[in-house]
Amino acid sequence: MTKISDLPINLVEEILYRVPVKNMREVRLTCKDWDTLSQSQSFSKMHSAVRREVESMMIVLMDFNLYLTKVVLSDNEDPTIEYKGKLNKQIKISQAFHCDGLLLCVLEDDDTKAIVWNPYWGQTRSIEFRFSHRRRVGPRKVGCDRFKYALGYEDKGSCRGYKFLRFIEYYVDYETRKEFDWYEIYDFDSSTWKTLDVTPNSRILCHQEKGGVSLKGNTYWPALQSYPENYSIDHMICFDFASESFGPLLRLPFSAGHGDYVTLSCVREEKLAALLTHDEGGPLEFDIWISTKIEAEKVLWSKFLRVVTETGFFALVNSRGYFIDEEKKVAMGFAEYDTRTFNIVGEAGYLKELELVEGLRGNIVYGRAIAYSYVPSLVQIKQPDAGGKWKHQSDLEKQRFDQKMSGLVAVKNRIKFW
Repeated sequence: MTKISDLPINLVEEILYRVPVKNMREVRLTCKDWDTLSQSQSFSKMHSAVRREVESMMIVLMDFNLYLTKVVLSDNEDPTIEYKGKLNKQIKISQAFHCDGLLLCVLEDDDTKAIVWNPYWGQTRSIEFRFSHRRRVGPRKVGCDRFKYALGYEDKGSCRGYKFLRFIEYYVDYETRKEFDWYEIYDFDSSTWKTLDVTPNSRILCHQEKGGVSLKGNTYWPALQSYPENYSIDHMICFDFASESFGPLLRLPFSAGHGDYVTLSCVREEKLAALLTHDEGGPLEFDIWISTKIEAEKVLWSKFLRVVTETGFFALVNSRGYFIDEEKKVAMGFAEYDTRTFNIVGEAGYLKELELVEGLRGNIVYGRAIAYSYVPSLVQIKQPDAGGKWKHQSDLEKQRFDQKMSGLVAVKNRIKFW
């Protein structure tokens, strides 16, 4: 009698990748071979296709907490939100960034480190910063977070090497041409920080809470080709984690000016979505495009949805976090100034405002709720070698950073921060 252990490895993969994510713990504990197989790159890719089909969920950041939820869209019934639970317990999270099932969490009460987290496995990794993201005034650290963040990876064939980009992009008085910038990257494999000598050929536009959009290991942001001479948002820019550099500007399917809002999102971890909101004093209009092809120097787009709404800022118009369902042809997310309802919009004036379920009704002390599309992941977070920590920057490196910051403080009254 043939046993499952006698089957070819490709057939075992074919069987096991159909197991739901919630049962993968039992698979890994069955035997050492299955545990090894479940962590392989080929298995993760096969399993991802099934996960995207049936187990896509949503994470909501609200009141410094992360909540796992699921939006249920039925053909003959009104949509509902299922509350799955609160993810964090003792820490406050001010920002979160998603990549490949992992979350990069910036902490509200601790500016010395960030946490990388796989909510499915419950695995975490603490990454210590080289420099605080708040300005120091005497013994106190004050002000908002000065850095922007991105989580990505380099595809190494049999595995993925994860990296964490952290940068400052200050633009200062254009008469003096003084400016401050800083780009650094953390490598999970070597547990080290490295300062990058890169300068994007554009001005990155980044909602501080939402950040860039991660797709297939790289991160994308809307960008200005020139500023302030020509304020027109008609491009985006990509940071490539393999080359650790910014790529060329990529054309968006529209040109947005003052009063318009541009927001990127990810579709099923396969495509990009670009939302453009028009605000010309009348009914608000917004359009969403989806990428059909992404190359190193060109992106092709297809129109997905156009919505005209009379409900102003209380509909999904300039949301910092939204995602779409291609099959149902709807977009969903929180509106800018009404964080107690979750909105689903579609064609022909379709608009559903869902009341937050019990467990999600917070005090909204953070000011807004942000939704992230989330797919449970089998990715194992690589931990530092035993006894290993990131290497502190050299005295010269620290002096370079301090000199830049002191120059910035000298012109602090003339800073233009985006």
